[in-house]
Amino acid sequence: MKLEDIYHFFENPPPTYLCQELAVCYILHVLLQGESYGTELIQRLETRYPKYRLSDTVLYSAIKFLEDERAIVGYWKRLEGRGRPRRMYQISPEWQVQSLDLADLWLEYIK
Repeated sequence: MKLEDIYHFFENPPPTYLCQELAVCYILHVLLQGESYGTELIQRLETRYPKYRLSDTVLYSAIKFLEDERAIVGYWKRLEGRGRPRRMYQISPEWQVQSLDLADLWLEYIK
């Protein structure tokens, strides 16, 4: 390590990985805008919020939590231009209000 490395680190810090709690709020934030699938959720995060990352493990544990809570519904759908069907997710109608509250937590966090 060199002294310049320390300055470089703070000028260009590595991305922050989301924990499961943040992932839940982020997923709901995205799904309030429309259906999505796992890989797209990760890609949207990296594109829209480049200083954050979401691992597959945390993503799918957050999705499982949301499905177990009946907050989201998953279903298979073939997307145009894709070879195999994707597991799509959308918010359950009875979770609309609570999803808005949790999505607001995500928006507060990224400020």
